[in-house]
Amino acid sequence: MSAVIFLRHAKSDWHAGATDDLSRPLANRGRVAAAAIGSFLADVGHIPDLVLCSPAVRTRQTVEIAIAAGDWPCPIEIVDELYYGTVENTVKLACKRQVPLLMLVGHEPTMSSALEYLTGAELRMPTGALARVNLNPDNSGLLEWLLPPRLLTDS
Repeated sequence: MSAVIFLRHAKSDWHAGATDDLSRPLANRGRVAAAAIGSFLADVGHIPDLVLCSPAVRTRQTVEIAIAAGDWPCPIEIVDELYYGTVENTVKLACKRQVPLLMLVGHEPTMSSALEYLTGAELRMPTGALARVNLNPDNSGLLEWLLPPRLLTDS
């Protein structure tokens, strides 16, 4: 059985002077959360085999910090569909990759909607949230856990 970890980027800095949405970086709080995410996944043995990441600066920073904090030995692929695509594109990415544990790093409302599509449950992904879905052969999924970043950090 394969599984997917959905990660919504950590808290971004709306006042950093980014010229467009794609360029907005993480806030300091987001950097702390991203490091906690990386360490948590390493500690519980849920290191992804492959990370597919939106091209947005804040998503790339989230995953780069998480990888460094958790010392994950996995490749990252930047996938435009995780920024520009639809829920259907995201679900297709989740279901077509044949790796034991895939991570998708993206944005709202697509992350929550893709989770709902796969699991049938209405879920909300706050910034920095992680959700693990075990995929069934019919491309449906079972939510194993959903964790907001406040459970992983002291703040």
